[in-house]
Amino acid sequence: MSNVKKEFNILVVEDNPGDFVLVEEFLQDQADAFNLFHTWTFKETAAILKGGLKKFDVILLDLSLPDKMGLQLIEEIVAISSNTPIIVLTGYTDVAFGIKSLSSGVSDYILKDELTPMSLYKSIIYSSERKNIALALLESEKKYSELFHLSPLPMFVFETQTLNFLDVNEACLNHYGYSRKEFLSLNLRDIRPGEDLADFEKRLADNIQHPTKNNLGIFKHLKKSGELIYVDIQSNFVEYKGINAKITIATDVTERMNYVKEIENQNKKLKEISWIQSHMVRAPLARLIGLVNLIKEVDHDDKENQKMLEYILVSAKELDDVIREITDLTQIADYGKNCKNELLLSIGEQELAG
Repeated sequence: MSNVKKEFNILVVEDNPGDFVLVEEFLQDQADAFNLFHTWTFKETAAILKGGLKKFDVILLDLSLPDKMGLQLIEEIVAISSNTPIIVLTGYTDVAFGIKSLSSGVSDYILKDELTPMSLYKSIIYSSERKNIALALLESEKKYSELFHLSPLPMFVFETQTLNFLDVNEACLNHYGYSRKEFLSLNLRDIRPGEDLADFEKRLADNIQHPTKNNLGIFKHLKKSGELIYVDIQSNFVEYKGINAKITIATDVTERMNYVKEIENQNKKLKEISWIQSHMVRAPLARLIGLVNLIKEVDHDDKENQKMLEYILVSAKELDDVIREITDLTQIADYGKNCKNELLLSIGEQELAG
């Protein structure tokens, strides 16, 4: 436990001097320091609170003031208290009235006849801490709202049971093309393509069996325009305004997916080219090498030379066809007359013509 002494500014609204002295005595021997400020009437109290010159941690309020009393007094003090916790100290023993006053914004309701130093001290400490927790929660909600709505990434919140959208940020509206009203009238099924709904329902059934399981991965979504996109889903469970929900980041990875598909198609083409090179190119190339070696090593008559030149021309044409097929697969511009085997073909044809 911390030994640091806390200091509290307490506004005591009390027209009975004896009751004020009693409060002062009850708090003077406590572990924390209490600075008491005393007002006697509603008018005086309102002037201090509206002036805003002094900030109070707690207001101790008597319900029988000379110029105002009862529930009307409570409502008007609550309205000008700037969310300062209000502890009612009263002689009223009406339980129903006490409950009603608590529902009007009062932090605590203590009967004066039952007041003790410890009960008063605890009420002040607890009321102050509740206020701090409420302010921290409010600040947390504000930060969540700013993080959610100002995020450049598309984000939405949907109810886990109905799949209805509960909230959506501007980035998501801009990306999907809907207005806020339109998006919030949809549910998760409405942005999934029809062909994926069967798989979607299967996943949904799995989620019902495993309610704490997160949906992570890449899914297909539809924009308002009907454009199909791939989104990388990151989601987590939250309680949104008392409703079990999921907050989801939907990052568009369509370009990445298309790039991967292009790489896969290119790899497929490269495999086909590799097969062509290893099987179809080798046969005519081997024949050409063999025929060239025969021409170099052995003397032949004109008829035999003509026959071998015909074989060379056939093999050259086969190589030309293979190279053209490779060119088509790789989408490279036509080699035309610059291609080596076109040159070889031309030489062969000239030999035949001679």
